[in-house]
Amino acid sequence: MNERVKEKLEILSDAAKYDVSCSSSGSNRKNTKGGLGNSNGVGICHSYTEDGRCVSLLKILLTNHCIFDCAYCVSRRSNDVKRAAFTVQEVVDLTINFYRRNYIEGLFLSSGIFKDVDYTMERLVRIAKELRTKHKFNGYIHLKAIPGASDELIHEAGLYADRLSVNLEIPSEMSLKKVAPEKNYKEVYKPMNYLTGAIQGFKEEKTAIRSTPKFAPAGQSTQMVIGATPENDLTVLNLADNLYQQQQLKRVYYSGYVPISSDNRVPTLKQPPVIRENRLYQADWLMRFYEFKVDEIVNEVHPELDLELDPKAAYALRNPHLFPIDVNNATYHEILRVPGVGVRSAKKIVSARRHGKLRFDNLKKIGVVLKRARFFITCADKEFNLLGKDPLVIRQIFTAPSRQKAGFNQLSLFG
Repeated sequence: MNERVKEKLEILSDAAKYDVSCSSSGSNRKNTKGGLGNSNGVGICHSYTEDGRCVSLLKILLTNHCIFDCAYCVSRRSNDVKRAAFTVQEVVDLTINFYRRNYIEGLFLSSGIFKDVDYTMERLVRIAKELRTKHKFNGYIHLKAIPGASDELIHEAGLYADRLSVNLEIPSEMSLKKVAPEKNYKEVYKPMNYLTGAIQGFKEEKTAIRSTPKFAPAGQSTQMVIGATPENDLTVLNLADNLYQQQQLKRVYYSGYVPISSDNRVPTLKQPPVIRENRLYQADWLMRFYEFKVDEIVNEVHPELDLELDPKAAYALRNPHLFPIDVNNATYHEILRVPGVGVRSAKKIVSARRHGKLRFDNLKKIGVVLKRARFFITCADKEFNLLGKDPLVIRQIFTAPSRQKAGFNQLSLFG
């Protein structure tokens, strides 16, 4: 690698770290004879696959030159940063060379907007196309779908990329216009709507015609910047829920606003809102895997997530009338709502109780975190005598260890 390319890599990989919409692939693009790589079961950017493996990806921007001046973005036009841009061939060569050396398992490629939207999108597509067609690269590719890009370019991108992401960035259009006046929701939703229809259309065609090519087999995702604008968690989670329901997104990512430079359009923060970001991810997990509705997590009375408690524990303590539940006859839906019980544990409980009443020791073997669950359940041989405690007392028990350590409760949401 020559010195100039090395310098570009340092600049553009550092600039890419602010884009957090990285995920495990969800794709099953297999290797072929004479091909290179395999995206089956792999993911990106030191993320984790469903089976717990850590995976890596070359995560870079094509360029950090940008015609836009978004207040929250390090690459904005008015920011005084060192600029660089890769050529199409340089990105292709870096990806292939890094892959051959076993440094990476795929490519995550985003970009600032230089010249215009289609000019930028066309170069992103060319990189993916050359990797797939010329080099027979079958590793994971995640491309940014640039808001405002033509349907033709978005379509071509879907033929070569495993996942595409269109970043909403800000949780309301009113705030977006304030911090990024050159952007609007109409242009963001245009490629998102196209991808939703195309992904579903290709899936349906594939069932009838086996030779139908893959089209964004790992779906699409988006990112929202949290803390740069005044939207509360209720607004953020309602928007995320709508994206999951209407756009069939695979993931919504939440990026705590990183203070970059002084700008009166964004608040002055000493550090990113990391704990709030973490709580949003936990709430998102409850929505996607634990059958929670948004208004069970946050509502008009409680529009913000509790920073001291994970969302499931906060829900349980706000609703003491729903507990305790008897694990031997409660529904799967009810069991999922118990703090300390994960999805796998809930399924094991439903399966195991067919063979007899579950007791305290059975729950321990199943993997239930009883130091949390004991306040909210009964079983065949235990009534924990803790269920009548005031929710405020239970809250103090839950938060005491972490308060002593760091001031906030970081106990895991999952059982």
